[in-house]
Amino acid sequence: MKKFVIEPTKERIVAQAGLAIVGNLLNQTNLVSRLNAYKLPDISRYPACSNGDVAKSYIGLLCQGKSDYDNIETFRDDAFFALALDIQRVPSSPTLRQRLDQAALVEKWKTILHEESLDLIRHTNAEISPVYAKDKPYIPIDLDISPFDNSKTKKEGVERTYKGCDGYAPMFAYMGQEGYCLHVEMRKGSVHCQKGTPNFIQETIQSARKLTDQPLLFRLDSGNDSRDNLIILLENHASFIIKRNPRKEKAEDWLYIARKYGICCEEREGKKVYLGSIPETIQIKDQERSIRKVFKVTERTISRDGQIFLIPEYEFETYWTDLEVPPHVVISLYHNHGTCEQFHSEIKSELDLERLPSGKYETNGLVLHFGVFAYNLLRLIGQESLKKQDTPLKKKTTRRRIRTVIQNMITLASKLVFRGRQWKLKVTETNKWLPVFTRLYQAFY
Repeated sequence: MKKFVIEPTKERIVAQAGLAIVGNLLNQTNLVSRLNAYKLPDISRYPACSNGDVAKSYIGLLCQGKSDYDNIETFRDDAFFALALDIQRVPSSPTLRQRLDQAALVEKWKTILHEESLDLIRHTNAEISPVYAKDKPYIPIDLDISPFDNSKTKKEGVERTYKGCDGYAPMFAYMGQEGYCLHVEMRKGSVHCQKGTPNFIQETIQSARKLTDQPLLFRLDSGNDSRDNLIILLENHASFIIKRNPRKEKAEDWLYIARKYGICCEEREGKKVYLGSIPETIQIKDQERSIRKVFKVTERTISRDGQIFLIPEYEFETYWTDLEVPPHVVISLYHNHGTCEQFHSEIKSELDLERLPSGKYETNGLVLHFGVFAYNLLRLIGQESLKKQDTPLKKKTTRRRIRTVIQNMITLASKLVFRGRQWKLKVTETNKWLPVFTRLYQAFY
């Protein structure tokens, strides 16, 4: 094995060339001008480090999968970091922490981040893929909470979650099969998932209407089986599939209903599956609206291994929906709702946001909004990279993971050179990601 000699150099070696693409996307927003125009309490009108520079610096960190404030110290003397993100002055770690603490005292920054994220998705003409029910397209909107494990900390708002860990339980709304984050709401760990959800749904519908005119299909799990949610969705003409909470319902009762109204399919010897639906009505402002209660009941008398049961086993699952499609289509569409667990994972693990950096609840809420903004930026980059087959990854996919974007497009090594009154990024010609990097930079310039 060859022995390497480690030497310092004055050449500008860049390890995060992909931040140039992030800078191009940020320049297509009004984020900086809107943040700079808003005066924060106890912060001068013209601080040494502007609000816009603080925001872009933190987004630059998050796009590398770094959430801790102290990581900014690495880039304070990095010429490329400031050039790529068009930052006049990179803040120190204390300045970053204090500015976010002050910004969290008001809702304005969260509103600006939310609106500019949606505007960027619309401005870049991002493709939002629908799902199909009986050849009719619907834009899926997946709502779900995700516990953030912050055990063994004394952070404000950390409480016991339903997963059995201490932490937070924020609510997310994802749009399309690509998984763009449409809305987020910070919540304490012990808050029930239904608390505040009707208002969250209303805000999510308003956000979705800004991005598409196609019909919406909301998918929620059994924790959000509430009449209030059904009424809001019906009033706003949004379709839905909500898994019902069985509460005290018995499998034997549903077996009777299934045998009477369902269609039986024997998948194997000793296993029968009943599929069907029964109509229901719901009262909305002196008007009755029809919806369906879709069911799937499974009866097992023989195990998969051939063991005969003394007492048959029964399982059932039921759903609320207004879709006029066969029951198996409704169930299949709902099962795709599980994909949002991957989106949760990308935000928590790949953006390093599960253990939020601040000890203050409101500040962590603001950090989460920054995280969603960075998540959508990286999602846009990943989806744009799929438009041509010029990447070394030949496996066909419809969605590029955030981790893949960070590892191969953001943390791309290059050399920064100033020559002929131009800044140049030189990437080794043997790098297989050079063609897609060049295309992405030009696509968002």
